[in-house]
Amino acid sequence: MIPPLPQDQPATFETFVHGTIFGDRTALAAGLREGDELVLIPDPPMEDDPNVWVHVSSGDVVGHLPPDINQWMATWLLRGGSARATVLKAHGQDVPSYKRLEVQIQCAGPDA
Repeated sequence: MIPPLPQDQPATFETFVHGTIFGDRTALAAGLREGDELVLIPDPPMEDDPNVWVHVSSGDVVGHLPPDINQWMATWLLRGGSARATVLKAHGQDVPSYKRLEVQIQCAGPDA
């Protein structure tokens, strides 16, 4: 059973993916197009401050969600929540790295 979303958290929202400049992530982000599906995977439950990692369909990591979203979403996903991410915009290197990849997240749950 999918747990309810935490109070005051939207079922659908837009955000930027952070950490897109490490390793091969810049090239991965640059190759994404509007509408591409992404996979969201939380850190293991033993992490003190878990992140939600954003993966391309091949499984490679392209970055992680911002800290304010990680605070509630990682725990919610680990409790059985489900969410999908879709690319809204992939900007070039003329945009700050923390705003290069914009995604829409849709959470599934009893209230969604």
